[in-house]
Amino acid sequence: MSVIDELIPLLKKLKLSGVLHSLELRLGEAVEDNLAFEEFLYRLFKDEVERRDSKQLQQRVRRANFEHRKTLEDFDFHFNPDIPKSKVLDLATCGFVERHRNVLLLGQTGVGKSHIAQALGHRACRANHSVLYVEAHDLFKELRAARADHSHERKMARLTTVQLLIIDDLGLRPLTGDEPMDLYDLIRLRYERAATVITSNRDTDELAHLFADELLASAAMDRLLHDAHVLRLTGDTYRNPRKKKPENQKPEATT
Repeated sequence: MSVIDELIPLLKKLKLSGVLHSLELRLGEAVEDNLAFEEFLYRLFKDEVERRDSKQLQQRVRRANFEHRKTLEDFDFHFNPDIPKSKVLDLATCGFVERHRNVLLLGQTGVGKSHIAQALGHRACRANHSVLYVEAHDLFKELRAARADHSHERKMARLTTVQLLIIDDLGLRPLTGDEPMDLYDLIRLRYERAATVITSNRDTDELAHLFADELLASAAMDRLLHDAHVLRLTGDTYRNPRKKKPENQKPEATT
């Protein structure tokens, strides 16, 4: 039995079996380059740390339940120069997540709100934060179902403890039944404890109308907007871009 064969059960017991993925490569490198023992160990364990970090990132991204894999790297800022690029890139540092601040991305359909929201979520995953993305319609449907099977408290606990909650397309339809109270509870329970990103084609005053009660609306919006980053996105839409005239086309004559 070789030393490697004897090493395998020890690595498994220490939960370091991932080292085996690069052990042979690093052993050959150590012999060829005449590496010192400490340099060999450094490279070997660095491989394992990077492997674990990559695996954990994949898990965080999977649990985030993004609709699509959207990143800032593939967002076309040139298409719509009205998008506040510097503000978006500042948010991408995820300081707002660490400070438990909210972000509201407001604007008409098609200007890139959902893309930016999910891209911020992906950056948060890379920064070791737990993230959950959910469309508003699905969120309230899941909470309604949770009430029916008596798992509402457990569902709310999940929604209020995740470090970054992304609610997409809030306000596409009116809230009914227990939905206004559910939204208020989410805002209240996450206030100054965790960060929330909300996208909507409604402005802040219109969002307040989602709540059936004026006092409830005031309490919710006060918490939601406190120290929040509100970005109003305007300009062309990606789904229906305006047709640009060729540069050499002459203007039509006027009469």
